[in-house]
Amino acid sequence: MAIFLTESSRVLVQGMTGTEGRKHTARMIAAGTAVVGGVTPGRDGEAVEIGGTTMPVFGSVKTAMAETGADVSVVFVPPRFAGDAVVEAVDAGIGLAVVITEGIPVHDTARFWARAQGGPTRIVGPNCPGVISPGRSLAGIIPSDITGPGPIGLVSKSGTLTYQLMHELRDIGFSTCVGIGGDPIVGTTHIDCLEAFEQDPQTRAIVMIGEIGGDAEERAAEYIAAHVTKPVVGYVAGFTAPEGRTMGHAGAIVSGSSGTAGAKKAALESAGVRVGLTPTDTADLMRQVLAQLGAVA
Repeated sequence: MAIFLTESSRVLVQGMTGTEGRKHTARMIAAGTAVVGGVTPGRDGEAVEIGGTTMPVFGSVKTAMAETGADVSVVFVPPRFAGDAVVEAVDAGIGLAVVITEGIPVHDTARFWARAQGGPTRIVGPNCPGVISPGRSLAGIIPSDITGPGPIGLVSKSGTLTYQLMHELRDIGFSTCVGIGGDPIVGTTHIDCLEAFEQDPQTRAIVMIGEIGGDAEERAAEYIAAHVTKPVVGYVAGFTAPEGRTMGHAGAIVSGSSGTAGAKKAALESAGVRVGLTPTDTADLMRQVLAQLGAVA
């Protein structure tokens, strides 16, 4: 099993005909993803050659879904137009919209987030690396060759730390890795992923990567204490960040004692989460957890 994305997922790429869309579509195809077409307004009926595969281009998500049976869209649309692109995917009823675009205005994110509430569309992102279920499917820009399938579920605010933990634990492997993005508003949260991993039979243990700013990690800690029975190992980026300065993602700002790495670490540990001080330390903790479960030698 996996969460959100499997080998049966049929993937559209909004913005496939752009430079980034073409490049990452080729990588997704090479990873085994069932990419079924692209969406670029005004180019309905065209086709493009990507990675040795001829891909149909549709003028709208609704048309593409009707023609291909797509249930996932990956958005590589420039920030100025990305909000409208996600709203289009939501209005078409796509099951999963993975929004890679960085720099989308927060009011646009709030608009498509609100549009999706109560509907069938799960939004991952924006400003995220996407979702990968190794050996099954990739929706986004996560390198597909640094790990394989295994018993670990991973949810992370940081793209680069997602890749590092995948690499550190590559000999064990992952059920699904979800980069949720670090913007102030994101469609899928740590808690959403924790809930899904708790229900996934392949996932034996969970790595949760957070960062300074906001209270998402504290809320996740409360959820873990109340609802998660599987072991969780955590890492919080930003122990050395100066107070009051935005660091990295737009959401990573510390005000007083609120949102500090130390406060988040304490909240997670109070919920029974083992928290590493470095990514490598975090990977070592996960190895210990899996050994205790008998999941690794």
